[in-house]
Amino acid sequence: MDTLEVRALFDSLDRAGIAARFVGGCVRNAVLDRTIDDIDMAVDKPPETIMRALAASRLKSVPTGLKHGTVTALVEGSRFELTTLRRDVETDGRRAVVAFTDDWLEDASRRDFTFNALYADRDGTLYDPFDGQIDLAAGRVRFIGDGDTRITEDRLRVLRFFRFHAWYGRAPLDGPSFDACRRNAGALGGLSGERVAKELLRLLAASAPADALQAMAEAGALDHWLPEYAGIACLESLIAREDEPDPLRRLAAILPASADATAIGKRLKLSTQQALRLEVMLASAPAIDVAGGPKAWRAGIYHLGNNLYADRLLLALDATGDWRAALALARSWTPPELPVSGGDALKLGLKPGPRVGALIDAVERWWIDGDFSADRTACLVELERLARTA
Repeated sequence: MDTLEVRALFDSLDRAGIAARFVGGCVRNAVLDRTIDDIDMAVDKPPETIMRALAASRLKSVPTGLKHGTVTALVEGSRFELTTLRRDVETDGRRAVVAFTDDWLEDASRRDFTFNALYADRDGTLYDPFDGQIDLAAGRVRFIGDGDTRITEDRLRVLRFFRFHAWYGRAPLDGPSFDACRRNAGALGGLSGERVAKELLRLLAASAPADALQAMAEAGALDHWLPEYAGIACLESLIAREDEPDPLRRLAAILPASADATAIGKRLKLSTQQALRLEVMLASAPAIDVAGGPKAWRAGIYHLGNNLYADRLLLALDATGDWRAALALARSWTPPELPVSGGDALKLGLKPGPRVGALIDAVERWWIDGDFSADRTACLVELERLARTA
């Protein structure tokens, strides 16, 4: 927050008489001494004025959201979002019509949670109109003002409440805020699958999301979008095993093995790749044989691929044996390619058809049973033998 690029940006705004403050996540994380990913600023002049000021200092800007007052400043390769102070004119639970203002308290009042309404000057002076710093220190996620009103303005705030609790909260949850979420959970069906999936996966990316997720279920916030929810037992086991969070794998951990991954993928508008991965993670076959040792591990990795085998291994609640060694193998061993193909069968005089595929499958099973030790010559001999006896 004190880089040369940030200083240059503040200098350009100062010269134009524009008041600017850091706002939101960067201030929140700075107070907690956590990593800052993005720097957002609030400014007290309209976006067109901001763009003129930046241009006068030879800084580039992009009108990323003029209707909502947002301009992106580009300074030596760094991006900063500058948003004009706003007040809500009209809301429908999803989108807001805003008007610009120069009143900092009015801007703060339209935000969701107390610690998201923290502002800071370039010198570090903190502005905290709703005791957000106290809530942050207490691990308390609390709506600004009346929770029902805040949620009526944007229904997504129900999900954001639980997501922020997963990242910043501690038990117990703020009672009035939780109750407001429970009262309004039924309205979540009006959101888009993309927005819901984004919030859910961001929640699951937190280091310890289980309590927030369980509270989310108790509030009824999963009833519409994830009725298959199966509790946190598998999730807690997964978290104890994994070395880094994987939100999609954690999503699989809160679903029953019988869940329809295709239906869930469509409902949450997951990408094709995400939906396919979820389907494999929830499949019952092939079984993960950890107790079978390295030979069984290699066979499993060959069938599933390295990453999906690791997924299934980490999700296996009843895995016995040295699963850590199996996981290490999945991350280090490259499965070989079968040394023979259908073309080799045709060279033996066989006609194209199902028999060729069946023979190659049989050779592959024999090759896997031998722990992939047979080379091309040995595989050709076995193919010829099977062709003669089939």
